[in-house]
Order: sequence, then structure tokens, then C-alpha cells
Amino acid sequence: MSINENLTSRVREALSKESSVEEKRMFSGITFMVNDKMCISVGDDRIMCRIDPEIHEEAIKRKASRTVIKKGREYKGYVYIQEEGLKTKEDFEYWITLALAFNKKVKAATNTKK
Repeated sequence: MSINENLTSRVREALSKESSVEEKRMFSGITFMVNDKMCISVGDDRIMCRIDPEIHEEAIKRKASRTVIKKGREYKGYVYIQEEGLKTKEDFEYWITLALAFNKKVKAATNTKK
């Protein structure tokens, strides 16, 4: 999967005011780690946002969004949003705001490798 430079630039700009942002190649794209926690990933024609699982069902009612499914398992709190659902500033900011709000609540994963 190739990386969508337009979406990557939009996400990069949206996160520019955050104090700790790191970009990593993962999930077939660029993943933006905020405060050492996965927040948003950009792929070819979509972004993936990590949001509060408590609001997941309501959030995926928005256009061009769906639950992330891997190997038949649904991941509540992980949402794919196709580019068509990110065209307006309001739609784009909605998802960025949800991802950043959850990022503040969730703890960073600890590295258990020795």
C-alpha cells in the first residue's frame, strides 16, 4: 500500500501543536505516535484513528468509516475513515479531535522485551 501524501500532510499539520509526535512506518503506512502512544495511521486512501471504545459505535455512524477488522476480529476503538469521509475540515477535525482526546486518556504500552 502506498502512502497518501495529502492525508499525511493534513495529519502532520493537525498534530503540529502536540509536544511529542513521532512518525513510524507501520500498518502499511505512516503511524503517528503521540506521547509514545499510537494515535493515527495514514494509508493509501484512508486514515485509522484510535478512539475511545466507549464512543466507537456512535462514531462509526459517520460517513465512510468502519471498524478495523483483522483476522476476523473487530477492534473496538480502532476506526478506518476513507478519504471521502475526510474531505471537509469539520469531518477531518472530528476524527483528529477524537483520536487526540483518547490519546490523553490511555496509558502508553510498556516494552516487555528484555
